[in-house]
Amino acid sequence: MAILQPTEIVGTVTYLGIVRDRDGSLCSEAVTRVDASFAGFEGEAHGGLIRPSCSRVRAQYPIGTPIRNTRQISIVSVEELAMIAQAMGVEAVEPEWIGASLVVQGIPDFTHVPPSSRLLFEGGASLCVDMENAPCQLPARVIEDLLPGVGKRFKPAALGRRGVTAWVEAEGRIGIGEQMRLHVPPQRLYAPLA
Repeated sequence: MAILQPTEIVGTVTYLGIVRDRDGSLCSEAVTRVDASFAGFEGEAHGGLIRPSCSRVRAQYPIGTPIRNTRQISIVSVEELAMIAQAMGVEAVEPEWIGASLVVQGIPDFTHVPPSSRLLFEGGASLCVDMENAPCQLPARVIEDLLPGVGKRFKPAALGRRGVTAWVEAEGRIGIGEQMRLHVPPQRLYAPLA
């Protein structure tokens, strides 16, 4: 019996981006297609099979511990970017400002798709959703440089709207305009924490 269930929810790729040098800038560079390998998007500084642990997992590991890289790709939605911009009182929040690797359109409440969901692309690539990507101060600094006085509004505006992180489960090429179908695992509230 298959555990992951295909849904009728289909999204479309509207943006692809690569962060080439994360020490130089968080900003992503727009591209028209990417080659997704098991290490992530080719040329992406956040790629690799492993990464050093960071503050996001400090309750589990000392910072710098080599761990599986489940944060290869940062995915946001057109709809949630518009909500963030509205909450910030600005015309738009561009995906490159927040280091987005992929922007999708058409998947409702995208930030809250269940962990372990899959995005299966027409061309055969598949991304596995790790978890919600909590907003941090790095994009706020980029936004502040571009729109002085506005950067501090990013983190509260992006809470629950910052998208997800993901890793490549099946390799392939992904292009602008390509569609993907959402597949979800069984879900229920974990009763001991209720």
